[in-house]
Amino acid sequence: MRIRDWPADERPREKLLVSGATALSTAELLALFIGHGRRGETAVDLARRTLNSHGGLRALLELSAAQISDIDGWGPARTARLLAALELSRRYLGESLCRLDALTNPDDTRAFVRARLRGYDHEVFAVLFLDNQHRVITFEELFRGTLDSCSVHPREVVKRALSHRAGAVIFAHNHPSGVAEPSQADRHITKRLQEALALVDVRTLDHLVIGDHEPVSFAERGWL
Repeated sequence: MRIRDWPADERPREKLLVSGATALSTAELLALFIGHGRRGETAVDLARRTLNSHGGLRALLELSAAQISDIDGWGPARTARLLAALELSRRYLGESLCRLDALTNPDDTRAFVRARLRGYDHEVFAVLFLDNQHRVITFEELFRGTLDSCSVHPREVVKRALSHRAGAVIFAHNHPSGVAEPSQADRHITKRLQEALALVDVRTLDHLVIGDHEPVSFAERGWL
């Protein structure tokens, strides 16, 4: 049976418009990106099959565009719609963060950097630049590395901080392994960055390490 033949209150699109997106299952939400099914398989069926065969939504979204496109029943058009929605959600979080009068809630910062950095299969080192009142100026991904390493250059970080006229910074980087425990190398480069930025009166507020679970905060551990 086609979705259009279902009762109106069971169709994903109609259900969303009446009851809101939270009323839909993950498969039903994913079906809206798929758009339509094919003979013998509705869009919801295809969504469920995709989620089940790839270990859930997060694992699906961490695939490359080519990998998603190769999934039976997907193709480039559906893949493009899905990845566009993912990027829109990241930008929404970024704009929400930038609208804050001052960065006073650590949870907002963590949610933002997790959304930006968790899905990478290589290390990315980023900096959240803040003014003297801790209002967000911008977020920049400055350095990219291999699966388990990333070369970070203090001089470049200082240069970007001066360019943005930042008064404070928050560092963030991901661990593709999923284990957020900072290494000795992480602690060493953070100390070097903190000292270099202090010479130009830019404060280091925190360094967040992103893994599979809650980010690890250098500030909370008393390392800054």
